[in-house]
This record gives sequence, C-alpha cells and structure tokens, in this order.
Amino acid sequence: MESPLADCAQGGHFHVVTPLLESWALSQVAGTTVFLKCENVQPAGSFKIRGIGHFCQEAVKRGCRHLVCSSGHISTSGTRKRTEGGNAGFAAAYAARKLGIPATIVLPEGTSPHVVRRLQGEGAEVQLAGKVWDEASLKAQELAKRDGWVNVPPFDHPLIWEGHASLVRELKAALGTPPGALVLAVGGGGLLAGVAAGLIEVGWQHVPIITAETQGAHCFNAAIKAGKLVTLPDITSVAKSLGAKTVARRALECTKELEIFSEVVDDAQAVSAVQKFLDDERMLVEPACGAALAVIYSGLLGRLQAEGRLSPSLASVVVIVCGGNNINSQGLQALKAQLGQS
Repeated sequence: MESPLADCAQGGHFHVVTPLLESWALSQVAGTTVFLKCENVQPAGSFKIRGIGHFCQEAVKRGCRHLVCSSGHISTSGTRKRTEGGNAGFAAAYAARKLGIPATIVLPEGTSPHVVRRLQGEGAEVQLAGKVWDEASLKAQELAKRDGWVNVPPFDHPLIWEGHASLVRELKAALGTPPGALVLAVGGGGLLAGVAAGLIEVGWQHVPIITAETQGAHCFNAAIKAGKLVTLPDITSVAKSLGAKTVARRALECTKELEIFSEVVDDAQAVSAVQKFLDDERMLVEPACGAALAVIYSGLLGRLQAEGRLSPSLASVVVIVCGGNNINSQGLQALKAQLGQS
C-alpha cells in the first residue's frame, strides 16, 4: 500500500469534482438557467481545499514536515462573542491528514470547543493565541520559523489561486460552452483570483464575474472605489467568512483583466438568501455564501441587466456555492433573530 506522500508525488489532489446542479427555483427568480457549483460538499466543507490542498502538496514536495495555519473569526450571538473555526483551518487540517504530516491550527482565544474538537478530529494540534485573527496569524508566522514548518496562507498566494482555478476547468468540462455570467462571494479574494486565472486558462475571459460582499466586510468593493487597497477598520458583518479587512492585491488587479461587477448586499439579504436556499435546495450554507445567492434572490442580477451592464439574454448563470462549515440550524435561527427576521 502506497503512502500518502507517494500519492502526493503522483500528482493526486485532495478536492473532489463537485456537482453542477441546475436550480429550478433560482432559475425562476433569475429568468434564465441558473447552475449551482456545489463547493459546500467538498471534503473540508468549502472551496478552500482546492487552493490550500494544492499549496500543501507543493510545500511537502519542497521539504515541509509540519503545516501551520491561522484561521477563525469572531461570531456574535446576543451579547456573547465566540470564535468559529474558519474554512482555511479545516482545509489545512484535512490536507495535513491526507499527507500524513502534523498540522498546527492557530485560532483566537474564545474559540468554541466544538470547533477545537472538530479540528482535533482531523488530527490537528490546536493553539489559541490572541483575541482576533490578526494576532493568531502573527503566532502562526512565528511558529513557521521552526525548521521544516510552513505557514499556510488562507487566500493570498499564487499556489492557492492555481488550486482554485481547477473549479473553472470542471465548469468547462461540464458545460462545454461558457455561461453568461459567474457569481461568487469575495472575502480575501483568493477565490476570485483563482476563478479569474481559470477563465483565462480555458479561454473564457469574456465571461463577466459578479462578486458579492456584505456591508461591513466589503474590502474589495471599497478598494475598487478607491482605486487602491483599503483596510477596513473592523468586520461588522455577520458573514464572518468574508472577514478579511484587506483584499489580496491580485483580486484588485483582476478588475483590469476581466469584466467584474462588484456588488454589496446587507446582512439581512444574505441571511434571507440562506433561508430561501435551504427551503429551495435543502442545503444549509453560511452567510458568506448567502451573499452570492442574494445576487439572484434580491434581484441584483436583474438590475444589472436592466441597467444595460449585463446582457438581457444570458445563456446561463453559474453561482459558486462556496461553503457551509460555519453554520447550523441553531446558528441560522440566532442570525435571523439578531436581524429581526421571523
């Protein structure tokens, strides 16, 4: 039986080819065929295993013996604050287990015991450091100075983008012809950078991308308006998986190479989209994904068409359903109560 490292050397990957499903309900709202690229069914729960898995495999080929990754975000419920695990940490822990090497995931203090247990279940060591992700990231960078240790960046690295580009190759294989538009959520910008690379690779660079952020986690939209990178003072949105204060520089560069429409929705629209999607498709996803779904549910797609910015007759629209790690039924009800939704 071959070792995980031997499998890695042969070029296998850790993500799966995810389903591309036609959504009758969303197609009715959009007035055109809507396909769902279901990254929420990835082994690590989100699209991040594509890029992080690829990065980790390359790191091992270059001598890495221990992975370290900072992850996590602050979630508020009533007057209490707790830290959720973050999709990057789950992806890094999963990749390390598949590679047969140790991983240390650094999370802010106050992380929920459930998240710690889940990461430990993947075989990772968990360390708690600092009050926010930025402080946990500094601890991870310090640990990565040890011999053989490598820090896994959550979104801002060319290898991460290379891995995410695989998503577009799958779309090309499944659809054959290009869609009329792609819809995706932006946090740090890694998914956008990877999708942009994939579109250019397969010759679909003419396909418009509609990016979605929530107000209070809108670092990409703010950067576009300013014409330069902008650091948000704080993340105030409930969509904490979109909680990068500064978008990757590469994401901003993509706006000069592809047609990108940056849209911002409010928390209520994102959470409402999560509930509607659960009712329509029987899948529970996190508010970060709800931001992308809100482009359809809230009528933003139709507005772009009415304004003449998008074609009035799109062949189809693909929505990237990015993940569902940081949500459960209790969490959804708490978010709805917080936002005054019944």
